[in-house]
Amino acid sequence: MTIAALRRAWPPCRRALYLTHRWLGIAGCLLFAMWFASGLVMMYVGFPALTQPERLHGLPPLRLAGAVMAPSAALAAGSIDGPPARMRLEMLQTEPVWRLVDREGRQQVLSARDGRRLGPFDAHQAEAIAQAFAGQPQARWAETLARDQWTVPGNLDALRPLHRIEVGDAAGTELYVSARTGEVVRDTTRHERFWNWLGAVPHWLYFTPLRADAPLWHDVVVWISGTCIASAITGLLLGVQRVRLRRRYRHGAVTPYRGWMAWHHLVGLVGGIFVLSWIASGWLSMNPNGWFGRDAVDAARYQAAGPSAALPWPPVAPPDARELQLLWLAGRPLLQWHDAAGASTVVDASSGQPAVIAPREIEQAVGRAWPGRPIKSRVLLTQEDRHWYGHHGTVVLPVWRLVLADDAGTWLHIDPTNGQLVGSSTRNSRLERWLFNAPHSLDLPWLIQHRPAWDGVVILLCSAGLVVAGSGTVLGWRRLRRQRKVRRAPAPRP
Repeated sequence: MTIAALRRAWPPCRRALYLTHRWLGIAGCLLFAMWFASGLVMMYVGFPALTQPERLHGLPPLRLAGAVMAPSAALAAGSIDGPPARMRLEMLQTEPVWRLVDREGRQQVLSARDGRRLGPFDAHQAEAIAQAFAGQPQARWAETLARDQWTVPGNLDALRPLHRIEVGDAAGTELYVSARTGEVVRDTTRHERFWNWLGAVPHWLYFTPLRADAPLWHDVVVWISGTCIASAITGLLLGVQRVRLRRRYRHGAVTPYRGWMAWHHLVGLVGGIFVLSWIASGWLSMNPNGWFGRDAVDAARYQAAGPSAALPWPPVAPPDARELQLLWLAGRPLLQWHDAAGASTVVDASSGQPAVIAPREIEQAVGRAWPGRPIKSRVLLTQEDRHWYGHHGTVVLPVWRLVLADDAGTWLHIDPTNGQLVGSSTRNSRLERWLFNAPHSLDLPWLIQHRPAWDGVVILLCSAGLVVAGSGTVLGWRRLRRQRKVRRAPAPRP
């Protein structure tokens, strides 16, 4: 195509850019404003979740006197062959119970006294469980539901239906008790519920009717964010085309616009890259078209074998134990005790002595779990790095990182205190970390380690995004009003 042809094609192309940006912007600026404002809220108030310390604090002290059923007998009663995905002993009110989760995610609750299956749990039982958990005898059952606004995530599907219990305390706490397993699985407070209506719910489009249909929610988010990407790209192209740094406009201005339009133009040029990178990374997080394989690492393969029938039982519990979790390292049974503060102690199940996990033992377990995939390197991380970090939470430290020689570029992160696999990644997931977490949450190694600096940068950029979105909203509203007046204007008399 010749230069003359390009010059002739530019005016209609420019008009198409203007029309695209104008009408997508009118629809999208409110969404942009909502996303930036709600993102600021999410920096400090996350979506409601029952944390491990909260769960352990609510459990009664573990009493082993009645827990006569050994682990091997519990697995046999639950018809589970091989190592379960999770197995723990805790108190359900006054009765010790085994909680089992098999490799397909099916959950069972068995009495540790006689092996009988427990559940489902009715409203009266759920109310009593919540009263004991919260230490509030006035707690009352409110309703039984499949899901509501605070229980929409799919990780609760195996526990539904849920009993919602109003605790009646000053914080307005509500607990959700699984009708299947009788355990408290979520808590919310009045503070969390209020701020999440301004934070995570609009930010993630986490409205109950939409989020209940996961494929529909995925498609809606992908298409809305994709449309907003087009709006941001056209805006940047037009902004660059209209700015003049050398041959300036009248009065030395770099923009031909005034008022709200000037704000939209200039701040859009500065913050537009962030707006585009933020919305594009959010779009990529939905894995459109399955571009990121997200290869899963089967942690159950690493355990390799179930508990020995000769395992001494019952063990000696440390003071203030609230939960006993059974773990396996290549068939070697371990006991991990948790107290009310969340601290853990790991002992060898056969001897009862503190467990010592040698690096060679971990390497052998990895070799048996993934034969033909040798270990390229092994390093003990003692501090967070660009791929193993917590940001708003915590991660296990120190931790072993084992790099496998396979096509997927697998990394394994293993807790040296109990030999358990606590994290894994592949080349695809690490790429996704840089395409999503880095631009979307500004999870940059030199920034997230200095939280006041990270807060300041995020607030500054979100404020710029709000100015772009707010000015665009005003301009769009004015455009729509003018269009309406033109349509309503009386026709001229002949």
